[in-house]
Amino acid sequence: MSTALQPPSAPATPSTPAPPPSPSSPAAESSRFRFAAGRAPARPTPAAAFHSISAVTSVLLGLVGIGAVLHEPVLIPPLAASAALVHSAPTLPLAQPRSVVVGHLLGAAVGYGVLAAAGGSAWAAAVAAGVTLALLMAARTPHSAACATAVVVVLQSPAPGRFVPLLFGATVLLVLTGYAASRVRRKAPRYPAYWW
Repeated sequence: MSTALQPPSAPATPSTPAPPPSPSSPAAESSRFRFAAGRAPARPTPAAAFHSISAVTSVLLGLVGIGAVLHEPVLIPPLAASAALVHSAPTLPLAQPRSVVVGHLLGAAVGYGVLAAAGGSAWAAAVAAGVTLALLMAARTPHSAACATAVVVVLQSPAPGRFVPLLFGATVLLVLTGYAASRVRRKAPRYPAYWW
C-alpha cells in the first residue's frame, strides 16, 4: 500500500494584526456610529414619516367615528397595530391583505373557541394567543396583531354577532386605506405587495 507524497507545507508565519484606529480617527468614529445604529432600517424622510403618520391617524379616527355612529367600540388595540404595520412597513408579509383580514378573523375564531372551552381568564387568553400564532403560521398568514385579537375576545367576551362583522369591516378598511395612501404619494412603496 503506497502513500502519496505530500509536498511539505510552508511554515506558518504569524500575521501581524493591524493596529486599532485611534479613538479620534474617522474610522473609529464611523465604527462607533455603525455600532450604535445597528442593523435597523434607515430613518424615513420627513415627507414619508408625515405621510405614514397622517394615514394611520386618519384611518384610526375613521374607526372611532364609525364606532361613535354605531355606539360600538370599533377601534381596538390590535387594529391600531395593524394600521401601523400597513402604513409603516407595507412590503412586509405581516402587512399584506391576506394576513391582515384573515389573521384577525382567525384570531377572533380562536378567541371564541377558547372562551367557550375555558372561560375568560388570563390563562385562557394566553393559550388563545399561542393557538392563534400556530394557526397563522400554518395558514401562511403572519400577523402578530391577530394574536392580540384572540386575547381581546377571551378577556372581554364581545358578542360575536356584532364584533366579527365590525372586525371584518375594519380590517378591509385598513387594507383599502393602505392601498389608497400608497397611490397618493408618488415615492411611497406600492401596497399591497400581494393580495392573497
